[in-house]
Amino acid sequence: MEPIKRGENPASVTTPPSTPGRPRRLWMAVALLGLYWAAIISLRVADSEISTVFMSSVAASAVLTILFSIWWLTNRAISRRERWLSWAGLMLGGIAAGMLSDPSIGLQGIIFIGMPLALTFWGAWLFALRNGTSQARLRGLMVVMAVVWGGVLLLRTDGVDGDNNVAISGRWAVSAEDRYVQQRSTAAVETVAGEAQPVVLRDGDWAEFRGPDRQGELWGVELATNWDVAPPKELWRRSIGPAWSSVLIVDGRLFTAEQRGEQEAVIALDAATGKELWAHQDAVRFSDGQAGAGPRATPTFYQGQIYSLGATGVLNCLDAATGQRRWTRDIVADTKAALPVWGFSSSPLVTSNRVIVYSGGQPDKGLLGYDRDNGELIWTAKTGDVSYSSAQLATIDGVPQVLFFSNQGLISVDPETGTLIWDYEAAKLGIWRVDQPRLLKDGGILIGCEDLGLLRIDLSHENSQWTPVEAWRSRDLRPAYNDFVVLDDVVYGFDEGIFAAVDTKTGKRRWKQGRYGHGQVLLVGDQRILLVISESGEVVLLAADPKKHRELARFQAVTGKTWNHPVIAHGRLYIRNDQEMACFELPSVEAQREAAAPPSAAVAPDGRYNR
Repeated sequence: MEPIKRGENPASVTTPPSTPGRPRRLWMAVALLGLYWAAIISLRVADSEISTVFMSSVAASAVLTILFSIWWLTNRAISRRERWLSWAGLMLGGIAAGMLSDPSIGLQGIIFIGMPLALTFWGAWLFALRNGTSQARLRGLMVVMAVVWGGVLLLRTDGVDGDNNVAISGRWAVSAEDRYVQQRSTAAVETVAGEAQPVVLRDGDWAEFRGPDRQGELWGVELATNWDVAPPKELWRRSIGPAWSSVLIVDGRLFTAEQRGEQEAVIALDAATGKELWAHQDAVRFSDGQAGAGPRATPTFYQGQIYSLGATGVLNCLDAATGQRRWTRDIVADTKAALPVWGFSSSPLVTSNRVIVYSGGQPDKGLLGYDRDNGELIWTAKTGDVSYSSAQLATIDGVPQVLFFSNQGLISVDPETGTLIWDYEAAKLGIWRVDQPRLLKDGGILIGCEDLGLLRIDLSHENSQWTPVEAWRSRDLRPAYNDFVVLDDVVYGFDEGIFAAVDTKTGKRRWKQGRYGHGQVLLVGDQRILLVISESGEVVLLAADPKKHRELARFQAVTGKTWNHPVIAHGRLYIRNDQEMACFELPSVEAQREAAAPPSAAVAPDGRYNR
């Protein structure tokens, strides 16, 4: 305001309009950023579903970018030149950073992670120079954006954990996969030579995903539970390429899948030593910014053959003894299906005549039945277009049928023809469906996912008419990608990252305790114990107690993010993740007794007892 001169009427003095250059309503930018970060932190600390955290974070990033841009571009206190130059610098810099950044970040990472960070730094700079000149703000802002977007070019993401926490490392830092591939290329790979004998399924073997009937159960064994007295003994440990596949143990061999740089591999190891027997490789690679690289599905053994589905849709039939390929199919070419966001994850289901996998092809090429002997596509069935679950064989009222769970719901088809037997439509919320359906002894069927929680279906059958009816739906167990097990009338599994027990008759929670992250569980039924592998690679023994959470023992088996299912076969525990694999001999009950017994008494020469 100009000073009032002597004799001048104060009312006649007018205040000139504010000079463009000082941002008005800066509180709005602060409020937008504050609300954004408050929402993100609240989602992290609340007991929210993974899908809710993910989708809400994406929405919050988009809303922040739009509202912040509107606020800035309509702020008339700032010159038009400064507004548009700074906004263009932000956007063009982000686009350039997305195109030049590591593939694990890309444009998607810039939009959903990089942009909120850039806007936060921008807001901080505006607040710091709120009384500065336009030129100073503009020059400083360009420096800030250069630092932010330039910094993005130096980073890569190594995926996220189950709570969507991002692992970040230097872009050119050597990854575990890089070390593994380099190790294989520079050192002689130790293999077991010998004549390739036919591979035969034996008692106690583990031949498919989650074992017999895909239920994650082990029967007919007894394990020591006092690991302080008789701990598991490590037999071997080795590096392995990234994959979320589990393992098979058949006739002394271990089968699994892994990524070796640009090669996707199915491998056979000696189960006793971990040494490689053979490897079949396909020149394909799949990777995404959340789960990382490598195959997702577990191979299946059936009558001397290994059936595998890779993350890009390569379906192979391999000789289990040699790894020689018998036939191969590309399910994308067969169905024109879109590559799923997190890759094809359907572990092949093999029946006497069919190999059944999921593609999600539309309109009626969701589930596929191939001829087991020659790979010819025999039938297709309509499903939803989003699923990371696997087909499962069941016999209900004496009728063999294949159950499959997708975002459309649960369907049952004839394993030979793919003809629909019955279906149950679930909510189509676009949420991925991962878990296996579970057939109960009383005829009920359990399905679970984040949007539905846990749901029980009761199925009635009269003549040729099948009628599925929802018995109850519960939010007391919300499995994301963690399969559950059932003993008697209790479900044991992960409610997000916390272990819980739920009644199968009512859906009511019995208890919830044990923060093991987003791990997996295996039931040792005769002893009523649960073997849990935590997301951090720790093995935990729990009592399958419907009344309370009781932890019996634990030890660290592997390091790193562990989403793979554990396997016990022939008294040995096999654990793997995306970096390493280990085999442990589990102590027997007899060994535990011997270790716990006091030393035997001996008579000394003087007639006294020594211990």
